[in-house]
Amino acid sequence: MTSKVAVDLVLLTIRQGALHVLLIRRGIPPFTGQWALPGGFVLDGEGLDAAAARELHEETGLLPGHLEQLATYGDPGRDPRGRVFAVAYLALLPDLPVPVAGSDAAAASWQPLPIAGLAFDHDAILADGLERARSKLEYSPLATAFCPPEFTIAELREVYETVWRTRLDPRNFHRKVTGAAGFVEPTGETVIRDRGRPAQLFRRGSATLLHPALLRPGSSSQLTPMVTDSEDHVAEREVTE
Repeated sequence: MTSKVAVDLVLLTIRQGALHVLLIRRGIPPFTGQWALPGGFVLDGEGLDAAAARELHEETGLLPGHLEQLATYGDPGRDPRGRVFAVAYLALLPDLPVPVAGSDAAAASWQPLPIAGLAFDHDAILADGLERARSKLEYSPLATAFCPPEFTIAELREVYETVWRTRLDPRNFHRKVTGAAGFVEPTGETVIRDRGRPAQLFRRGSATLLHPALLRPGSSSQLTPMVTDSEDHVAEREVTE
C-alpha cells in the first residue's frame, strides 16, 4: 500500500479578546461539511514548508509569515482514504482579515476556542498546537507575534492572559517582561488607549529565548495570577519571590 504525506496547519490569532483558530469547512469527501484545519497533500517534488504555505493560500487566501513544524501524525486509521502521514505546522498571527475559501474548502473562518468535533484527527493536532503555543510563551518572545509591531505592556499581557486562560497581576507582569533581557525594547513613543493615561510603546527585542522565563501559574516560580475569591470579587494573590 502506497503512503501519502499531507500537511495540516494550526493558525492561532486573538480576535476581540479571544483566542481563535483558522478552520475550513470541507467541501469534498471525506468529512464533507465538517470543520477541519487547513491542509492537504504534498505534491511530487514539493517541500513540506512550501506545501504548507501553498495549501494555506489555496484554501484561505492567507499568506502567513513564519510556520513552525509542530509534529508528525501517522495513526493508521487517521484518514479513511488510506495511509496518510500528516506533518502539522503552527503559526501565531496578529488579527488578520476574514479568510476567503478556495480550492476544496466550502468555507473558511476564524473560530473561537475551545472547539471540538473536527475532521480526521484534527482535535488532537489542535490540542497539541495549543499546548505548544502556551509553553512557548514561557521561554520565547512568541507572544509578540500576536501583537502589532508596536504595542503596550498591557496589550502584551492580554495575549498571555488569553492564551494561558488566566489573569495576571499587571505590575508583576510589567516587571517580569521588562526584566527579561532583550524581550521588548521601548520605542520612545507613548499612546493613549480607550481614553486612559498615556502608555509607553514597545517593540519586540532581539532575544530568541527569555531569561528569566515567564512561567505559567502553577509552576514553582511564576507570575502572580489573579484569583477569583467569589463571583463579584477578584483579589491579587501574593507570591514570594
